[in-house]
Amino acid sequence: MITGDSIDGMDFISSLPDEILHHILSSVPTKSAIRTSLLSKRWRYVWSETPSLSIDCRRADPNSIDKTLSFFSAPKITSFHLHTTLLNRIDSVNGCIEFAISHNAEKLSLESRDYRVRNYKFPDFFYTNSSVKQLFVDSGSVHLIPRCTVSWTSLKNLSLSNCTLSDESFLKILSGSPLLESLELLYCAEYMCLDLSQSQHLRRLEIDRSDWFMGPTKIVAPHLHCLRLRHSRLPCSLVDVSSLTEADLNIYFGDLKTVTAGFLQHNVVKMLQMLQNVEKLTIGGTFLQMLSLAALCGVPFPTLKVKTLTLETMIIRSVIPGITKLLRYTPGLRKLTIHTVKCSSISELHLNDYLRKHSLNQRQCWRSKDSVFPGSLETISMLASKHAESNLVALFMERLLKSTKSLETMVVLLVDYLDALGFEELLAMATTLSHNNDDKCDSFFRIKVGDQWMWPFRPRGILKFLSRNSWFCSWNTFAGKHNYIRDIGCTVGKFS
Repeated sequence: MITGDSIDGMDFISSLPDEILHHILSSVPTKSAIRTSLLSKRWRYVWSETPSLSIDCRRADPNSIDKTLSFFSAPKITSFHLHTTLLNRIDSVNGCIEFAISHNAEKLSLESRDYRVRNYKFPDFFYTNSSVKQLFVDSGSVHLIPRCTVSWTSLKNLSLSNCTLSDESFLKILSGSPLLESLELLYCAEYMCLDLSQSQHLRRLEIDRSDWFMGPTKIVAPHLHCLRLRHSRLPCSLVDVSSLTEADLNIYFGDLKTVTAGFLQHNVVKMLQMLQNVEKLTIGGTFLQMLSLAALCGVPFPTLKVKTLTLETMIIRSVIPGITKLLRYTPGLRKLTIHTVKCSSISELHLNDYLRKHSLNQRQCWRSKDSVFPGSLETISMLASKHAESNLVALFMERLLKSTKSLETMVVLLVDYLDALGFEELLAMATTLSHNNDDKCDSFFRIKVGDQWMWPFRPRGILKFLSRNSWFCSWNTFAGKHNYIRDIGCTVGKFS
């Protein structure tokens, strides 16, 4: 008989089948799962049969970890996560890895940021594993230098963060992972050439580089479908990415003092040229600034097949020439998303210095109709005060709409740009945008509060919705309680 939260005297959760309890305990750290053994006899051994282990032994005694693993009785591990230090624990860490491999772990995650231990190398048995499908290694101490043949015959997803690996080591890893589909290399060092031509199943590649971790300067990936290349300060040559359909680029190209028009043509624009089959493209602010320099230097742009374009940038004048020329060479563009984000950018001082050194007139380069947009420092100051004029945002939207002929939808995600009053002003202004552009687009808006998007409404509809919604009572009340809206999505386009 069910009464309240119990069934015949037993609490409802305890009456659930073991499989469901194991699933519940798989979502919490193993230390917390072990504590459930004190609840009752029913719970005493449930944790030990849970096929997912998440162990944090940064402060735990290695002997206690060994004891915990000795109680584990599940025949197979689906997921094993180890967060540890390496100082005085290398034998224990190796033991945990061997335990996970011997229990055929399908998902293996190893995390250690212990810089007190240098040049830690995995034992040979780590590189021979036929069960692991997902492998995550995040460590500033690990040197991935396999001394044996790598055999990861089931591996599909590989993520390496803050690791050191040479070109030779990486070739061993790739040759031993014939089913690899997704590869992440985040802040990894010493490898320079990334030849993925033999990885026929690899479809997704993400590389994040920095000043300290330069990463590859050449990528050969003929089978790749999705590429994400972020925060690179060195030119990266895309040798063969002929199968790419989606790309995300936000990169620098070194010191502007060494940048010439020829460099822009052979590196920045050539990278665009290698993306001619890409249909979904995301570009960051610094790359847009480099495209602006290329446009101002008269470097020819390739024609792209992009249908969906996302620009992650601040609203600053130094990205306008690059954006407008990019839009001109994407004749099939259907959807444009502008995501206004606080991001690092090349200072206008350096940009103007570059133009001056190349005998380019700054006033002519930053045309009068673009001069209304702020420079990078002005934008940062504006964002710090949490205020931006709504007519600036509307002017930016109008500028982009006039630069493209095929656009069906424009989405503007305004993060940290408008207060409530500014958004109300923008709603009124944006209704005229489609009329100023030959009625190419119908106008509607959507708003994001927290993590939830509300369905698109026409401008008047949104005001009515806010006034009738019990959460906000009215637009005035909403503006009064929340004087600053953190994230607003403003869309101009056709209803789907």
